[in-house]
Amino acid sequence: MNTHRPVRVLSRALSRALSHSSSAAAEPSFPLKNVTKSNFEQVLAELRRHVAAADFVAVDLEMSGVTSAPWRDSLEFDRPDVSYLKVKDSAEKFAVLQFGVCPFRWDSSKKSFIAHPHNFYIFPRQELPVESPTYEFLCQTTSIDFLAKYQFDFNVCIHEGISYLSRGQESKALRRLRLAYEDESNLKEVRDAPLVKMADTLFTERMKNTFTEWRDGLLRNRNGGSKFQGISNDRQQHLETIFFKMCPALSLNGFTSHQLRLIQLVIRRHFQDLSYVQVNGENSCQQHLVVHTDSEDDRESLMKEVKDEHLRQAESKVQAAVGFRHVIDLLSSEKKLIVGHNCFLDIAHIYSKFVGPLPSTAEEFVSSVNEWFPHIIDTKLLLNANTVLQQRMKKSQTSLSSAFASLCPQMSLGAKSTDLAFQLCVKVEVQVDDLRSSNWNSGAKHEAGYDAFMTGCVFAQACGHLGIDFEACLPSEKLAHNEKLKQHINLLFLSWNKGDVIDLTTGNKNAMSVGSKKKQRYSEISFEKIALIWGFSSKVKAQEIRECISKVFGPSSVVSIYHLDESAVFVQFKKQKLVSDFLSLKDTLERNNGPVAVLHPFAGLLEGGNTRAADYETYKEICSSPNAKVLFADQAEAFGIQWKTKLVEAKASLDSLECESSGVQNNALDPASKVDEKSERKDMDNVQSDSSSAHVSHFKIIDSLIASRADKVRTNM
Repeated sequence: MNTHRPVRVLSRALSRALSHSSSAAAEPSFPLKNVTKSNFEQVLAELRRHVAAADFVAVDLEMSGVTSAPWRDSLEFDRPDVSYLKVKDSAEKFAVLQFGVCPFRWDSSKKSFIAHPHNFYIFPRQELPVESPTYEFLCQTTSIDFLAKYQFDFNVCIHEGISYLSRGQESKALRRLRLAYEDESNLKEVRDAPLVKMADTLFTERMKNTFTEWRDGLLRNRNGGSKFQGISNDRQQHLETIFFKMCPALSLNGFTSHQLRLIQLVIRRHFQDLSYVQVNGENSCQQHLVVHTDSEDDRESLMKEVKDEHLRQAESKVQAAVGFRHVIDLLSSEKKLIVGHNCFLDIAHIYSKFVGPLPSTAEEFVSSVNEWFPHIIDTKLLLNANTVLQQRMKKSQTSLSSAFASLCPQMSLGAKSTDLAFQLCVKVEVQVDDLRSSNWNSGAKHEAGYDAFMTGCVFAQACGHLGIDFEACLPSEKLAHNEKLKQHINLLFLSWNKGDVIDLTTGNKNAMSVGSKKKQRYSEISFEKIALIWGFSSKVKAQEIRECISKVFGPSSVVSIYHLDESAVFVQFKKQKLVSDFLSLKDTLERNNGPVAVLHPFAGLLEGGNTRAADYETYKEICSSPNAKVLFADQAEAFGIQWKTKLVEAKASLDSLECESSGVQNNALDPASKVDEKSERKDMDNVQSDSSSAHVSHFKIIDSLIASRADKVRTNM
């Protein structure tokens, strides 16, 4: 037996472990430039150079949430204009916590792209010392939990995140700050303020004597410079002679804001050669001075100089508060090709946070966005729209991580391989500060800076598979006009669920087939054939709704039923006319509230008297509301809807309105309306050409109930 064998085996195992450890240590972590408020100014200067030289810039955002209520999720029953309203609601309610910016520059000498990934932590902190509403935003628990799962550092975001102002907020802040430093409007108020308290009268008289003594002393001795001896009785208050802009001045220390206002009153009433001045001292503390000038011209010159300095300080504060928006202004001014992945929501957030309030319609939005960012490309749309890339992706999903793993396997795995299947079409190197590398471990997914890098890499590889020659694309601005890319520029997925695409150049909306990768649950949706029902009893299920409607309008009258949430459903009818017929019949039953309504198949649906119904346009109106109610029924109530049924402009509803205006409220019980009833039933029978004999007998029962009720009314008369 070889007693040395276990030792040799252990030695080899340790050797392999150390070798593996050394190999792992040789592969550095992914280089990423994390940016907070402490290094923002320095990084911004560097980023300006990188963006100016870039061929394209990839972006990605991490938000505090996506949907404010389940019914605001992207649904297959969403029309394009409704899809925009849901995106608008999301962008207005949630915050951007991280912003990834990654410029890509083609290096001709190495035949590769150089990427500069930046990961900005941002937080909507109130930075300006003016009265303005504080920022508010929602947090979706699933989104916060998702970010925490990927080790998102919320402490860095909140404490070190870069604040920002939109362009609209910047203009408003400048106006407010200028008004704060402009005291001309307050002169009359201070000068005419009455002194009603004895203590105020005594204080102003004492300060008048003090300033007179100080000024007379200056006139007797122009040298000055010594500490003023006229100290007040309060030890916390003292007056010290200093020089301000080559003029002798008294520094006012330890006075209350009320006492300072009284001092202003004394100066303006009694001294033509003295001026009250506020300046920012050390540590941004305000210093209050009484300054002596030799002439009125000197006084006006001094006050103008002080006022101009205040305005410069105000503009400097606003510029500092603009914060991260300087990055957005940079991307806009350079007119670079912006690359995102499924990025319509990202673009909406960028507009809402850094430009101004989102427009009410998608058409207005795209028109304004195109002015800021004339060239945007969505890699998710590119991968689904181009046949060459579809073949390259095969059956792979087009999520960002899946696309990155499929098109950039070497970078995704963080390792080099000689396997041809792992060879990249386009080489990419990463540079952070002065460190440039092509060998690194994969980064942290769902970190905005790394996701922006992945997005740019997917785009670069996609361009390579399309046969784009980056050497021929220089200068960089021409990449956005490349013939093989031009048909995909400024097209974004408005709704990935349905394949709705919006053109940021024209505002046109159309549907794009996303192939077999995403199977549509509902096909051929016609929004004119949809009725919206909400507020019904919670025990009513979709199948029961279908059955009660089918008993009246025929077994094939309902195409599909879709739950928005537990309080609301969409009913898609086979024919458009059935929407108005359904709403009209529901309205009639609720108005009559007789035995017919109790025995009618709709009785279960109308139970409780809170059921509301309308057409699709009402759904759009409710979606436009800024309220954030969890249930759709509560949202509709908050929106201010009072009616139970909103009739559409169809023949049935118009006839009903005409009957009401003539004073005939119960035509189902009035013998004079028999002809109209028969005509309506005849029209209904035509709609229900495919109904069964049982269905016909059902109407006979209803007719007999109506006739019986009418006979009883005549007997009682």
